[in-house]
Amino acid sequence: MLAGWRERGLSASFAVDPAPDAVRNAGSDLTVVADLSAVPADFAPAAVVLAVKPQSAAEALPAYARFAGSAVFLSIMAGRTIAGIQALLGGSAAVVRAMPNTPAAVRQGITVATPSPTVTSAQRELCGDLLRAIGLVEWVEREALLDPVTAVSGSGPAYVFLLAELMEQAAIEQGIAPDLARILARQTVAGSGALLAASQESAAELRKAVTSPGGTTQAALEVLMAPDAVPKAFSEAIAAATRRSRELAG
Repeated sequence: MLAGWRERGLSASFAVDPAPDAVRNAGSDLTVVADLSAVPADFAPAAVVLAVKPQSAAEALPAYARFAGSAVFLSIMAGRTIAGIQALLGGSAAVVRAMPNTPAAVRQGITVATPSPTVTSAQRELCGDLLRAIGLVEWVEREALLDPVTAVSGSGPAYVFLLAELMEQAAIEQGIAPDLARILARQTVAGSGALLAASQESAAELRKAVTSPGGTTQAALEVLMAPDAVPKAFSEAIAAATRRSRELAG
C-alpha cells in the first residue's frame, strides 16, 4: 500500500514500525520511526492508517487517540470492528474499516470499505483515494457485510492459488513434466483472470463459451460441478471463513 501511495505522490508522512529497517526505500517524503513518541507533537495528519496485527490493537492504538480530533483512521485490521477501534481511540473517532486483498501488491487488489457515522464526506473521499492506489474500491454501509467480503475477496487469492496448485499437481499426475505443468497452470489461471477482467460477460457465460458439448471441458466439468463436488465445497468454505471472521471480531 505504501508503495502505491508513493507512486501517486505521498505528502510528508511518518511510518511507525517497530522494525524501521523493514520499510524499504524511505525517502524525503517519508520518515520511518520505531515508536509514535518520535513523531513531532505538532504533526497533524489527515489520515492515520492502522495496519497493526489485530491482536496488537489493544496495546498499540490508544497512543494514537491524540489524532482523533482531526484525522480519519483507516483500518485494514481483519476482524476489528469500528466500535472496538473507537473504544481504543475515543468514542467519536472517525473510522473507516477496510478489507483489501493481496493483489494490492501489483495494484490489482479490491478493497471493500465501510465508514463510521463520524466520517465526513471529505474523509471518505480521502480514504477512497488512498485505497484506489492499490486497486478497485467498493463501499458498503452495513459493517456486518465485511465478514463475507473477507471470506470472498480477502481470503479469495488463496483459493485461486490453490486452484493453480491443484491443476499443476494433476498435470504432473498425467505425465506432464513439473516445469511445464507449473507454467501451464500459472498462465492458464493468470490469463483466464485477465480475460474475465476484460470481458463484459459473466463468469458463467465465459465458462459456457469454452465448453463444447461432449468435449473435454464438459467431461471435466461434469466431475467438478457434481452436487457434492466443487460448488458444495466452495459454499461451505465461504461460510466457514465468514464464521471465522465473525469470531475474530468478537
